[in-house]
Amino acid sequence: MSMNSVNVRGVRRTDIPRVWEMIRGLAEFEHMTDILTGTPERLIAALFDDPRQLFGLVAESGGTLIGYALYHFTYSSFRTNPRMWLEDLFVAEAARGSGAGDALMRGFVRDALSRGCHRVDWHVLTWNPARAFYERMGATPSADGMIQYGMDAAKMRELTGTSDA
Repeated sequence: MSMNSVNVRGVRRTDIPRVWEMIRGLAEFEHMTDILTGTPERLIAALFDDPRQLFGLVAESGGTLIGYALYHFTYSSFRTNPRMWLEDLFVAEAARGSGAGDALMRGFVRDALSRGCHRVDWHVLTWNPARAFYERMGATPSADGMIQYGMDAAKMRELTGTSDA
């Protein structure tokens, strides 16, 4: 499969069953199926309901969806400007090396620039061989001296003294 046979376009509602299969594939690849608790319906709402929470692209070849990218805005108060966060970029194993990842990444960056973003960011697991792909595209590991922190829902409820309900 050559890059010329890969088409990247915006995700459509009719794409969601296949995108959801690929999300499961990403969770399996990253050994994180234990936290795959979302639903296709909630993904549809995030992508298509107002206010829109998520943007998406799909890569297709020969009428088959072979990859996807999901992303959303973040914001820099210092620059008073939006950034874009790449939540997922995934290419089905059989299509890796086809140019789909390259096409999705270029589509993501093009969309971020068209929306006025001054930067794009994402996480990559330290053991993921995709790190070499991102570096070939010109990305570099963040060296801003910051450590990412987070809090899951259980800790948020504990902090606020609220229950699950």
